[in-house]
Amino acid sequence: MNEKNVATVSHLTKDYGTGGSFTHVLKGIDLEIQKNDFIAIMGPSGSGKTTLLNILSTIDKPTQGSVMLDGTDVTKASNQELSRLRRDKIGFIFQDYNLLDTMTLLDNIVLPLSLNGVSAKRCMERANELTELFGLTEHLAKYPYQLSGGQKQRGASCRALITRPEILFADEPTGALDSRSSKDLLERLKMVNDGGKATILMVTHDAFSASYAKDVYILSDGQIQCRISKGESRKEFYDKITDMQAAMGGGDFS
Repeated sequence: MNEKNVATVSHLTKDYGTGGSFTHVLKGIDLEIQKNDFIAIMGPSGSGKTTLLNILSTIDKPTQGSVMLDGTDVTKASNQELSRLRRDKIGFIFQDYNLLDTMTLLDNIVLPLSLNGVSAKRCMERANELTELFGLTEHLAKYPYQLSGGQKQRGASCRALITRPEILFADEPTGALDSRSSKDLLERLKMVNDGGKATILMVTHDAFSASYAKDVYILSDGQIQCRISKGESRKEFYDKITDMQAAMGGGDFS
């Protein structure tokens, strides 16, 4: 494996079903994710993008193939090894935030470190660095019900990044946000990535969100059909993405 690779996906397949009835969701995916990449995975409904994300993030297992992360094939790892990887190497942003309502925003953000026995001083140092970057300094004492959707998702992003993971997985992170909050979140994720502080893989149906990435991979019928790389202009990148969406089925990437 290339030493610059954060993850290497080889010949990945995923089938669902039993007996003579099978659905072939992924059909031989090969993908290399290098340090400081920002990759968006797009595709029509049923293309396999969520399944791919779930396998890469150790939520699901493939039928065949391998996923190398931190020198470990996660498809063959023990539960103990997977727990270590999830704790130390993987961050995850969910569409619906997954913040704990009984804890303040600050406590939600530092929870992964607290569970690992990191000192309160170290927790606060990392939390302050991230919450300043994500514009949340004035909201740390609030509970999730007191926050807007955008504030909650930025808080969830801080929680995912506080362990300094090797890779950050984002599953439709703007799916529940309005356009202004979406742009705010994406600008800050891009800032983190540009600063060398995160390698990001994001699944999204939205061309605007995808245009913040450096590379977009289009899945269709369980296979990677093409890769679109960003040039100097995000507007031109957005146009390329929407053109490809239209060419592959009228832009229905929900």
